[in-house]
Amino acid sequence: MPARGFPADRISGVAFRSGPGQGGGMAWRIDEAVIRGEIDNRVRGRVTGRIWFAERPEPVLLDLAGDCWRDLAGRGLEFTNPQPQPGDLQGLAAVQRGRVGDITASRKVRVPEIPLDQIDEYDAQRKPFPWHWGNSLYLEWFSDRNGRVVIEAAGFELKIVGDPAWEMSPAEEESQRAANGGAMTGFMERLAEAAGATQAAEKQTDNVEGDERPQTEEEAEQTQARSDLLTDRVETRLAREGDQANYERILEEEIERLQRELGEPEPTPEQLARNAAWIEELNQAAGEALADPPAPTAEPPKHPLAARAFELSLLVSEEAETQGWVPEGAGEEHPVVEIEGAVMKAAAKLAGALNGETWPPPLWACASIIVRLKRARVYLDDALRAMESCQEEKLVPSTFLGPILVEIIDLAHDADEIIAGLRERLGRGSE
Repeated sequence: MPARGFPADRISGVAFRSGPGQGGGMAWRIDEAVIRGEIDNRVRGRVTGRIWFAERPEPVLLDLAGDCWRDLAGRGLEFTNPQPQPGDLQGLAAVQRGRVGDITASRKVRVPEIPLDQIDEYDAQRKPFPWHWGNSLYLEWFSDRNGRVVIEAAGFELKIVGDPAWEMSPAEEESQRAANGGAMTGFMERLAEAAGATQAAEKQTDNVEGDERPQTEEEAEQTQARSDLLTDRVETRLAREGDQANYERILEEEIERLQRELGEPEPTPEQLARNAAWIEELNQAAGEALADPPAPTAEPPKHPLAARAFELSLLVSEEAETQGWVPEGAGEEHPVVEIEGAVMKAAAKLAGALNGETWPPPLWACASIIVRLKRARVYLDDALRAMESCQEEKLVPSTFLGPILVEIIDLAHDADEIIAGLRERLGRGSE
């Protein structure tokens, strides 16, 4: 069983399960095992596909929210690996549901013009090896079951299938890349939360036998603060190091840095062994779940409040674009842009807090949900302040602002009621 007081997906999940060939890294990189595949973004907001792997008879299915970069948006793509190699794909879910990251066939990479096994010889002699620029296929998504998954290869044969069903504008591509960045941020938040949850789980386990005290709101705030700090640091380094950034290395270094700053002791052999046992049990349970997966149509429950916030974010973005309320070149400080961003972030926080949970949630989840809901409330307040600016500067017609204002206030009120109910449950301290 996992540590008392913490769900399995917060302790194992992507934070501890390495992909093939990662050496303990945080992403599944599975390009070598690919035989062939196809992805389809001809329906806006959805990327589907199938990928066949060596020594795996059935293809892995993709069902992802979001769009590709502009070069593949509205299009179908087929790709073939001329030299597939068997790989360890144990644990890779047969159906990959989640969100797209960056999906493109236009990334420029250096392609060696010599066999790879000769590159070490050139390096030893300090001679530059011959190369040329080439396009690289880059498929990245954030799976509900496996976390971050990446296929990156410059040697695949690529073929666009059929005519484009729709074209993505430069503005839409900018929005899509921002959404992709949000998916990465959410993934990093889950990793940081897992790290914090593991630390807290150690404290739980070291309590007196039989003490199953759930995490307090204050403890959940500390875990979230740790997550926020870690996320900010990783994002800063990714931006600073640019295309050469190694996400897995940066994340591991920043986790170690944070642990040193907080004065956390090195784990004892007993704690390491206990963690290993937890992870093994959880991965075994995940393997059993993969052997008997849910029906393909099964979807995690979506909370009505999160669904309303998501619909509102779509409405605000669509109206702002259709009505031209954001002038060309407007920055993040523009009130309409602030409203869009704040509502989108609030919707993401509400979805992370509420979706997928049975209701009422188990006691151990209450504090974490409260903290996420409080973050969503901050974004809703930001949206209300931006709406005041829109009204004062007459940037948006009052016929639109009025109903949106009412809906945001209702969302905030409903979130406050959920927070109050969860606090009451924590106060009672029992299921």
